[in-house]
Amino acid sequence: MTDDDDTDELPTREISAELSRGLEDLLLGQAPTLTRSDVIEQSGVDDAVAVALWHLLGFPNVADDAVAFTPMDVEALRQSDELIRLGVVSAESQAALVRTLARSFARLAEWQTRLLAEIRVRNDATDAEHLALVAAALPNIEAFQNYVWRRHLASAAASLMTSEASAAEGDRTAIGFVDIVGYTSQSKKLDQRELIDWIESFEAAVTGVVVDHGGQVIKTIGDEALFVTAEARDAAEIALLLTARGQDPDDDFPAVRAGIAYGNVVPRLGDVFGPTVNIASRLTSVARPGTVVADRGVHDLLCRDHAPEGVRADDLTLRRIPHVSVKGYGKFDCWVVRRAKS
Repeated sequence: MTDDDDTDELPTREISAELSRGLEDLLLGQAPTLTRSDVIEQSGVDDAVAVALWHLLGFPNVADDAVAFTPMDVEALRQSDELIRLGVVSAESQAALVRTLARSFARLAEWQTRLLAEIRVRNDATDAEHLALVAAALPNIEAFQNYVWRRHLASAAASLMTSEASAAEGDRTAIGFVDIVGYTSQSKKLDQRELIDWIESFEAAVTGVVVDHGGQVIKTIGDEALFVTAEARDAAEIALLLTARGQDPDDDFPAVRAGIAYGNVVPRLGDVFGPTVNIASRLTSVARPGTVVADRGVHDLLCRDHAPEGVRADDLTLRRIPHVSVKGYGKFDCWVVRRAKS
């Protein structure tokens, strides 16, 4: 084996046909006994609707005579149809809801499966031992996921109740992007396990700081994290804390840069859209390593009770960068946000 081949890859081990069938039966509740036609007939849902939902879930076509389904699939179709009947989900929004659920759970399922596979290899478990572990863990995983979902649902409902007054114009929100500096070059130096650990450490650190300041991480995309806060000051504080950590030689957190903007945002299915999001993203590319760049919306809120030119806002200083060219938005002014020297 050459040095190039000697990498610390994630452990792998061939899955036997027996283990694969056992896992499928365990996770689906029983072995498949129904064809697509059986599911459609028993659920009472239109054929075209059933096929469309299956595609939206991210699964490929199944032959009409293939025995690939269980009563769980029948019940899922009935429940989906019932949500429309109750008026909870419109026929128009059903596709977006199913697609979003599918993307979220596909990512979660991939991570959970990989974790269990690592445990199987590490313990050198037999097929029977691995099935027993999954069977023991599954109810706890399912219950915990339900708890997390309900907690987030309660939090989102409470947040919505406090912001209904502004819903007609769209939510005015602070948007922040944090981007790892030199991600491509650094990732080439790491093996697969080290890269995953590095990214997970980055995500955990960002999430901790954001949540501690009343914000929410909307998503992470490899080397970048998108977060929202109700107040511009909170977004600035989060960005400054993270960039400071990245500049600390004694901190393992990577060097980062950040862009923050404030304005109308369109929330949809757990994501956010609109010009404010786009501007914050563009400002991240303008920022130098270890710096935070803000748009006029953030500047005006931070400085409204202070110097007209925005030279100082409490313990912050804002230095104007005139006529920055931002792709898709032409040239406009933005500001580098820093801690004020005592």
